[in-house]
Amino acid sequence: MTLPRDVSHVFKSPFKTILNYRDPDDASLKERKDLKERYQIASILDLRSRTEHIRQAQKHSAITSVASSNPQSSDTPACPIQIPEMRYHEISLNGKTFERALVWQLSWFSLAKLIILMITSYRVEAISILGREVMQPRGLIGLGKDSIDYSKDEICWIMEVMADTSNYPIMVHCTQGKDRTGLVIMLLLLLVDTPLDAISTDYLASERELLPGRESRLVEVNEIGLSEQFLCCPPNFVDEVSHYINETYGCIEGYFSSIGVSKTTQERVIENLLLN
Repeated sequence: MTLPRDVSHVFKSPFKTILNYRDPDDASLKERKDLKERYQIASILDLRSRTEHIRQAQKHSAITSVASSNPQSSDTPACPIQIPEMRYHEISLNGKTFERALVWQLSWFSLAKLIILMITSYRVEAISILGREVMQPRGLIGLGKDSIDYSKDEICWIMEVMADTSNYPIMVHCTQGKDRTGLVIMLLLLLVDTPLDAISTDYLASERELLPGRESRLVEVNEIGLSEQFLCCPPNFVDEVSHYINETYGCIEGYFSSIGVSKTTQERVIENLLLN
């Protein structure tokens, strides 16, 4: 499992309140202890979808069975997926509006096939249609822009979480810890006026940190119709998405205001990020 990355090094003032992480459900007992004691995490912001939660629950069930039959292994966490005494905020960044925006780009035939697969509980197979025909052509940068436009409600909820001081220190994660998590971290860093090159350096660090276990993750992305490029961090991701925000919404503050994040909430988030 990839270690959490403290993003404080890209801020103008020293602090340790936000960790960028990939899926922590398979963390060892020691790693879970570190999150609570070493990093003193108070809450976890989980950006994964329902499908990812279902798949992770199935995976965890299999791991728990192995751990039960081999109690000597300290690296296999025979424990609940959620870490006890940790506050969880589950907000699927790419929610219903985002999904609908992608689904309506399918042909009628593919749309009908997707609906049938979803109705018959073949969720992964259904998503693979969307992956091959829409997500793959859009690419990570295109999907990042789509998230800006079609995940507005979810980003509003995320900002409410980030505005609550009691949630800090906080850990933000998705499955790989680079795309959805990277986008959310980028938005927060833009809000506190962080230079783009510093934000990009932090974003690109995820690709290097994800090299261990790359083969197993490639199997996972292939299952949902995506190619190896979805394991990478596009070098121009931050520049392209931030330019899109400025071009479409004027500035980051204008974007947040346009989606319903009040000035007061923005100010509270800034205070939490820079003063904790």
